[in-house]
Amino acid sequence: MTKEPRLRFTDEERADPALEKPIRKADKAAAKADKAQAKIPKKKVWQKTVNPETGKVTTKLVLEDKKKVPSKLSHTVRDAPANAALGKLHKEIQEAEQDNVGVESARKSEEAAETGARLVREGYRSHKLKPYRKAAQAEKKLEKANVNALYQKSLQENPQLASNPFSRWQQKRTIKKQYAAAKRAGQSAGSAAKTAEATGKAAKAAKEKAQQAGAFVMRHKRGFILVGVIFLIVCLLLNTMSSCSMMAQSIGSVVSGTTYPSDDPELVEVEADYAAKEAALQAEIDGIESSHPGYDEYRYDLDMIGHDPHELVAYLSAVLQGYTQASAQAELERVFDAQYELTLTEEVETRYRTETRTGTTTSTDPEAGEVTTEEYEYAVEVPYEYYILNVKLTSKPISSVASELLTPEQMEMYQVYRSTLGNKPLIFGGGSADTSDSESLTGVQFVNGTRPGNQAVVDIAKSQVGNVGGEPYWRWFGFTSRVEWCACFVSWCYGQMGLSEPRFSACQAQGIPWFQSHGQWGGPDYANIAPGDAIFFDWNSDGKADHVGIVVGTDGSRVYTVEGNSGDACKVRSYSLTYECIKGYGLMNW
Repeated sequence: MTKEPRLRFTDEERADPALEKPIRKADKAAAKADKAQAKIPKKKVWQKTVNPETGKVTTKLVLEDKKKVPSKLSHTVRDAPANAALGKLHKEIQEAEQDNVGVESARKSEEAAETGARLVREGYRSHKLKPYRKAAQAEKKLEKANVNALYQKSLQENPQLASNPFSRWQQKRTIKKQYAAAKRAGQSAGSAAKTAEATGKAAKAAKEKAQQAGAFVMRHKRGFILVGVIFLIVCLLLNTMSSCSMMAQSIGSVVSGTTYPSDDPELVEVEADYAAKEAALQAEIDGIESSHPGYDEYRYDLDMIGHDPHELVAYLSAVLQGYTQASAQAELERVFDAQYELTLTEEVETRYRTETRTGTTTSTDPEAGEVTTEEYEYAVEVPYEYYILNVKLTSKPISSVASELLTPEQMEMYQVYRSTLGNKPLIFGGGSADTSDSESLTGVQFVNGTRPGNQAVVDIAKSQVGNVGGEPYWRWFGFTSRVEWCACFVSWCYGQMGLSEPRFSACQAQGIPWFQSHGQWGGPDYANIAPGDAIFFDWNSDGKADHVGIVVGTDGSRVYTVEGNSGDACKVRSYSLTYECIKGYGLMNW
């Protein structure tokens, strides 16, 4: 049985208020472990000792811990011959049952007796194993208490490591690894004292590990800016170049740990799979009246269908770490089921309709005695059953799903990925990193094609130039916090014209498929573009759209646009018609 080390703490450490509680828990766990170890059965051994001076031999009886824990496997191996024989006997009896009904009864009685005997044996074995189980449980709790005490001690010695969730998570993980390594080193040396000594150095080793260099060059601008800002601040606070250099290395290590661990193609494919699930849900709702005919009325109470791609990938990365399209499917189903709930409820009302009916009246002339019959119409209220199908869709953001499904440690990593966007802000069509000023349209001579386009939507887009942060657009779309909002801006502009479609928040997964499925797509060399068309960009030439804007027009050699989330602002841009990053055009056939 693996025995955990018993840590030793100094008087100063025990007097520290921040360490008092974790040390007390470690001591308590050690005491319980020692108590459990003492209850393990002892083995009686006669020990002989020889006096080197007199040569006299002394024999005494001592108690030693049993080195070998009784196992169920050993009992199984021991009982195998008997069980095999019994099995053969049962088979022979079963073969004879068809010829003798009495034998069947005997067999059942025999099996019942043997089952009882096995239960007795298993109960006895379980009783013998109980002290070992208790000791193992106590040692496991001691390990947890030791790691926590060392972790708290490390934070006291290095308070800068508690500055953010990722640093805390990384430090705790390092402590666990160092503790396990120190324990293995002590055990291989065959000394509990050496184990405790090696374990006591875990916190110091963790500090050194946390400060090791991690050479990491960022391709994405947001992550690079984050590193640069932190580096400059630290350099201003520190007085020596050596300190600045060491801190820069530490920052590089932290940034590398905040990057999405999965490959970019896998991230995009999984995002597309989730968008396809949402599209299927929308199609199901759109077809309710066809799939459930015969109702007098359909009542819809629908929440928004949509998600923030970075919230999804942050969740999956926190749970699965590095994942592929295949390995993420089960978790995708779990998230989808937690995010959306579609319920159909039938309701029957008793209603009344007015019907016109015909009646007759009879009158007699008192003088002539003639009988006259007259018809008249009257209205009556007739009850009938009115059938209603209530369609309700409840949805919630993935951030709420994360708080429900993730463990505290996973939640910390989720928050880290959300704050950094995995250092890949543009992977799902996040916008443009261009921070230059908006261009002027003064003096531009536009050349009209054969398609008229829609100048009104262009005027709406131009009126938004100067907006920073994109809040009206992503909030209009249904998001409760900022997302990469270039697609939301384009959808908002179309929405202001009274169009419910196209409506998309992701360029590659939602925007382009809509235009292509409606026969409204033009490639990068499409020449007859018109004001109001959507223009899509592929910044890194990987075949995936990263950004979208609205076409203002063309002067014959360049195309002019209004783009949201261009350096986190609405700006006017222009590009050569042969610009290699233009992926294509979404054609608005007004």
